[in-house]
Amino acid sequence: MRRCCVIRLLLGLAMLLAWVAPARADDISAAGRGVVRVVTIAIVDGEVVGFGHGSGFAVAPNRIVTNAHVVEAAERYPGNVLIGVVPSEGDKSYQGRLIAVDADRDLALIEFSGIRLPSLTFYNGPVNEGDAMIALGYPGNVDLATARSSADFITPLSPVRSQGVFSGRRNLQGVSVLLHTAGIARGNSGGPLLDGCGRVLGVNSAITRADDGDASFGFAIGNDEVAAFLREARQPMPVNGVACTSIADRLAADRSEAEQSRAAEEARQREAAAKAAAERENAMDQALVDNFAMRENYLGAAALLLVLGALGLGAGGLFYSRGQQREAVWAAAGGGVLIVGAFVTFFTRPAFDPGAIEGAARVVVPPPAAVAGGIGKMICTIDPARSRVTVSSTQDVAIDVSPEGCVNGRTQYAETSQQNWQRILVPDEEQTVSVLEYAPATRTYSTTRYLLSASQMDAARKLRAQVKIKACSTDPASRANLAQTQQAIRTALPQVFNERLVYRCKPGG
Repeated sequence: MRRCCVIRLLLGLAMLLAWVAPARADDISAAGRGVVRVVTIAIVDGEVVGFGHGSGFAVAPNRIVTNAHVVEAAERYPGNVLIGVVPSEGDKSYQGRLIAVDADRDLALIEFSGIRLPSLTFYNGPVNEGDAMIALGYPGNVDLATARSSADFITPLSPVRSQGVFSGRRNLQGVSVLLHTAGIARGNSGGPLLDGCGRVLGVNSAITRADDGDASFGFAIGNDEVAAFLREARQPMPVNGVACTSIADRLAADRSEAEQSRAAEEARQREAAAKAAAERENAMDQALVDNFAMRENYLGAAALLLVLGALGLGAGGLFYSRGQQREAVWAAAGGGVLIVGAFVTFFTRPAFDPGAIEGAARVVVPPPAAVAGGIGKMICTIDPARSRVTVSSTQDVAIDVSPEGCVNGRTQYAETSQQNWQRILVPDEEQTVSVLEYAPATRTYSTTRYLLSASQMDAARKLRAQVKIKACSTDPASRANLAQTQQAIRTALPQVFNERLVYRCKPGG
């Protein structure tokens, strides 16, 4: 009973003293939201007799990895040592329990409840000497300098970051480790070593001694060892092997792609205009020829009618001289009609009208040709050259798009100004806002993700609550309301995204 009172007291102090550091809009800050402080509290007869702490990070919403030596006391004295999990955000801490320990690899897996943390992704691609690496955790020397009481150790606080480079692989007591120069100290144990995209390269576990001015190096347990440990613990491991592209490089590539697209469109317009001009000139020439031929035909017809009319009149006179009056009347009448027809044909011949000729020869520059068949069932494959992949899988995506923007028969998308379909997803139990967009004209599907802080997610969820459409709808007014609400969410998002997956789609079953 006294032990519970002690825990409540410590947690109560944590809630009173808790504060949340402002979030930075980068991949390391996003990864930091899944990093925790791991605290061990030894209690004997209701009194706190020992206190220790290290770092850890989420591999699932309710599970974290840390070093075995961080929780060694809890493994040895489970009835007297409590494990506390202190997230980087929020206003309280949570009690954890050991579910797997590997002393040889110096790894442990802790489970907790009461909060869901964003899981970090492991990088299983190549790492080269000199590559930049970032350590996240809670170094004890910083805590000793800043903590005012033991309550500060269970107060949610953003982790400390330090940067260095990869110095090679080593073997430490039979365990494969990464040697690096990122500054770590006691308390960083169990924290992640990250690449520039915020993906885990290893688990920090030890440092070299730096006596007599020697340089200090850090050791991080390699991902191959972590994978073996998690496999034995039957814990899935989120993995990504796509090379890291910085946000700056991705944005620069996007600008270059946009410029190339504009240049290609301008070249297409120039080519189309030149072709249209040539076609117009040819059409003008042909129109002139046709106009001249038509006038000549009319003049020829008028002359022929005039000659025939004259012959008719002559024949009438001949019949009259012979006393054949009836035949004379018919011949003279026919000749007269032919002569009248000749005058009518002559005066109704086509005039030379440059405006009419130009109108007949006008050629319209065609718009860009749209790819047909952009609606229906699609199989979409990742386009690495246009993507920035950090934490997500790159497997193919199957979508089924209706002409009204209903995707997969259950999710309504809203029209955009570019005549695309877009939907913004704000989940309840994840700290990620995803902007999904499909362009039927180019068969391009994209997912843009923003890894947000808890406060930013709360704001996005409040805006999402205004969305009235819960299923697919053919009502234009409902889709317009969806588009308006989504625009409000989009405006509230950071200017720079964390991840963008771009897919090329083709019809598929």
